[in-house]
Amino acid sequence: MAEKIRDIAHVSAVQLLTPVLDDTVRFFTEQMAMEVVERRGDSAYLHAWDDYEHFTVKVTGAGTSGIGRTWLRARSPEALQRRVRDIEAAGLGQGWSSDEPGYGPVFHFTDPDGHPFGLYYETKRYVASEATRPSLKNQAARFPGRGANVRRLDHVNYLARDVPRNEEFLAGALTGRASEQIVLNDGTTAAVWYTFTDKSYDLVYTRDRTGAEGRLHHVAFATDTREDILRAADVFLEAGVHIEAGPHKHAIQQTFFLYVWEPGGNRIELCNAGARLLLAPDHEVVTWTETERAKGQAWGLKTIESFHTHGTPPVV
Repeated sequence: MAEKIRDIAHVSAVQLLTPVLDDTVRFFTEQMAMEVVERRGDSAYLHAWDDYEHFTVKVTGAGTSGIGRTWLRARSPEALQRRVRDIEAAGLGQGWSSDEPGYGPVFHFTDPDGHPFGLYYETKRYVASEATRPSLKNQAARFPGRGANVRRLDHVNYLARDVPRNEEFLAGALTGRASEQIVLNDGTTAAVWYTFTDKSYDLVYTRDRTGAEGRLHHVAFATDTREDILRAADVFLEAGVHIEAGPHKHAIQQTFFLYVWEPGGNRIELCNAGARLLLAPDHEVVTWTETERAKGQAWGLKTIESFHTHGTPPVV
């Protein structure tokens, strides 16, 4: 059996579409404590304070909400070429681009469900200004001390019409490894969590009950502690942000969570992502049954109905 290679370094940035661009940007700057580092046309590029990359989120004005491109950084130039080869062999490549600030050549592709991705290696690191220069040289920017103080992007949860097809692509062409999954009574996979790193998960695919393709369930950002998430709940409450669920603890992955909807309608999660690491190289996938999931979250909270029905863009 061939050794499993890990060619993706991490999920680096994500693009969110919003019909209320200015309101969504204010959400990320005021409530999430991010910094606008660049504006281009109808897009604003925002940076989370401890992200070494130039930007963390690209917010783009559009006619509706939803997920745009997700960017992945390869571990080396050689890893980039290996992944491009396998993506093209899968028939999902779209060619190269040099349009984004902070990146060298980016290979564009989609997953089988149609979600856009960009894969690259060359990058331009974030450079702190006088106003954002940190006291400690081993962090990217000064701790903002406002809002939710999110440190970095953590993971993306996509809605997909066909979870197994995307799972096969993620494991093969992108060298991800599964960590946990939900298998229903009829044997179908309803959701699967994948990691590229030693974190317990980076990308998630959840079955879209509408049968649509290319939609978003949520984008998650990491805080340092559970207490940060508790404080963030007060921040969102005072700002009039819709709190959908939490603070609470997931049974799957044991993530402490808070879910809100940003003004454009996209679901945003805050989580304490460093709680669990997958250090075992021979980790066995944890499977959750339909009966187990019906019990709700870790401490007995029933999963809110909108968690199963709300996705972006909305399906009419």
